[in-house]
Amino acid sequence: MSPLEKSSELEKKSKLAKNSELAKKSRKLTNPEQSDELPQAINEVRLIGRISSEPVTKILPSGDQVVEFRLVVGRLPFREGNGPQIDTLDIAAWSAKARRSALSQKCNTWVEIHGAVRRRFWQAPTGLASRWQVEATEIKRIKASS
Repeated sequence: MSPLEKSSELEKKSKLAKNSELAKKSRKLTNPEQSDELPQAINEVRLIGRISSEPVTKILPSGDQVVEFRLVVGRLPFREGNGPQIDTLDIAAWSAKARRSALSQKCNTWVEIHGAVRRRFWQAPTGLASRWQVEATEIKRIKASS
């Protein structure tokens, strides 16, 4: 076997070994019960819905600003005989870009939102309080079809 053929053969073996390692890692991530490694958690949200309340800027005691509004999204039907079902979700825009985009929207506008689910905690007069929100990183108006 020539040196060129040996080099080519070693390269093939190296690629096969790398692919084998990638396949093992992939199996571990998709089936964490067979692995000591933790799967990678993903907190990523994409919503399409109708804004049901005017976006409002709130200034927090810390001086931070957040724009909040509500979004109505439909549920997939899971029981026969039921009418349309919806969820109303609290949306928060924290970054300057997301706040500007949120404030440019009006009630009843259809939008697409990208972000993540967050649980917010604060000290209320009665003790520690919390609520779930979607933290929007991107808000895009959806054009009405003609």
